[in-house]
Amino acid sequence: MDKKVLIFARVSSTNGTQDYERQINDLQALASANNWIVEAVFAEKVSGAKKNTERTELMNMIDYINSHDINKILVTELSRLGRDTLQVLQTIEILNQNKVSIFIQNYNIETLTPEGEVNPVSQFLITILAEVARMERKTIRERVASGYQNFRNNGGKVGRKVGYSKSDETMKEEYAEELRLLKKGYSLRNVSKLTSTSINTLRKIKALM
Repeated sequence: MDKKVLIFARVSSTNGTQDYERQINDLQALASANNWIVEAVFAEKVSGAKKNTERTELMNMIDYINSHDINKILVTELSRLGRDTLQVLQTIEILNQNKVSIFIQNYNIETLTPEGEVNPVSQFLITILAEVARMERKTIRERVASGYQNFRNNGGKVGRKVGYSKSDETMKEEYAEELRLLKKGYSLRNVSKLTSTSINTLRKIKALM
């Protein structure tokens, strides 16, 4: 039976449009071979510094998924989902939450089974990616801790001043993207996956709505 699918393509902002065409053409051929109906194509050109919430095409695609009966997305390779491991994992997780499977062409696997459960083979690859991301974050934390310690050793003081707290307006400005997603009805967990903002912080933000 035919299935509706979306195509998602991505290149960095320094590349030309030809890469879009190659990805899209390859995925359209893949869809045709499997009798999948391509409902829409989303292609983005973004810099490596962009957060998931700042990726217009990704957010448009998620909105499209939520308003249409879509359960499969096609990408040529895993790296097309984000600029780094953590961003890729966040994207996969938010789609898993919505029971949307990602077909990764170069691995010829899907992230979910036909029943909507996590595919064990893809989970193995994702687990490796998660471990790499954990190691990257651990290295960053160690560097930050070392910098703080060096600062303290030289007489510096860190932390907020006693009695300091952010005003509501400051919170709204600092977490504008989170507020936008919460107002659109995204769950705390989904917004947390998209933005890396903690659930506790999101609860505080939601209270400002």
